[in-house]
Amino acid sequence: MTNQLNNGLSNLWLEPFKGFSTAATHAGQEPEQWNSRMVVPAVTPSTTFKQFSPGEHTGYEYSRSGNPTRTCLEKCVAALEGGKHALAFSSGLAATQIVINLLKSGDHVITTDDVYGGTNRYFQKIASKFGLEFSFVDFTNIENVKNAMKPNTKIVWCETPTNPTMKVTDIRKVAEITKQQNDCLLVVDNTFMSSYFQRPLSLGADISMHSATKYMNGHSDVVMGLLIVNDDALRDRLYFLQYATGPTPSAFDCYLVNRGLKTLALRMEKHQENAIAIAKYLEKHPLVEKVKYPGLPSHPQHEIMKKQATGCSGMVSFWMKTDLEQSKNFFKNLKIFILAESLGGYESLAEHPAIMTHASVPPEQRKLLGIGDNFVRLSVGIEDVEDLQADLDQALKAAVAGYK
Repeated sequence: MTNQLNNGLSNLWLEPFKGFSTAATHAGQEPEQWNSRMVVPAVTPSTTFKQFSPGEHTGYEYSRSGNPTRTCLEKCVAALEGGKHALAFSSGLAATQIVINLLKSGDHVITTDDVYGGTNRYFQKIASKFGLEFSFVDFTNIENVKNAMKPNTKIVWCETPTNPTMKVTDIRKVAEITKQQNDCLLVVDNTFMSSYFQRPLSLGADISMHSATKYMNGHSDVVMGLLIVNDDALRDRLYFLQYATGPTPSAFDCYLVNRGLKTLALRMEKHQENAIAIAKYLEKHPLVEKVKYPGLPSHPQHEIMKKQATGCSGMVSFWMKTDLEQSKNFFKNLKIFILAESLGGYESLAEHPAIMTHASVPPEQRKLLGIGDNFVRLSVGIEDVEDLQADLDQALKAAVAGYK
């Protein structure tokens, strides 16, 4: 199986495994770690663990501080992302909150202007109340990041591709800027790409973050967040915050995500194959104004994507030639694409960001970003692509009364 894009990234982080899918299947899953030598790691629901004597134990005391099922997942994720350590959280926003908890009042954060709506809401309406300062800039122009840097800048939060307008950031160039300033961390939200197509740590990021609810799990049945790092001291700081504040996932959720990783490579290849076909189809559709998909040469940052990723996911954004009511008719007439929030599952989803996922973004900011009444975000699933194309075509035509 060959990726559509190839930047020659080394597989050294997968040692002792040579391939991604081998690591996804075996990293952290060794049957020898269990007395029964079971092949599939068990769900460990116990909240507490018997100690040999006070303070002497097997490494597990209380499930918030560590759980055998969670350990299996974290080891596997670390291997796939090219990191030494991974930590799992109860949601993507919980993982985000833990990173922000590294800061103190007076610190400054630079983030993407069209960052995910939930992240935007947390930064502007919650974290800012605790004396933190946030700057939202367009990362596609690297000068904007340079100009936004301040002596008190402690985190640069980069989302690439961005949610929902699919802007792509040159991670290496942003990393060069952050490394010129002491105690400034580069965090990359890798949710849209998964560990299969993009590994930010190898490009200079300090923390790679995922909403594992999406592609990493891939089955729309778990809410979870992940952080992956290489630095031991940074891992210890994040782990302390995880333990002290408690946003840890259940053992069963860890089991499900661990299982989902086993088919990650297969799923991502199919997502990409379908998304490329859908994006090309929409580019030629008479009722579509513009399409944004980083895997196509028409995307303004396509060359950057080719340099830092090995492929693209199933995320496609486009603008219809419709007003608000016609746009609503489009969504009402979809039959295979499901009108729902979230993304990255095996099923195809469609949503209206201005009303749904990004409604919390101020209207004036949405207008500047192009998140208007005619804007659509697709999460292209793994169904037969001919059925997906036909569904989009009939819904577009139904949206515009009298169109034939």
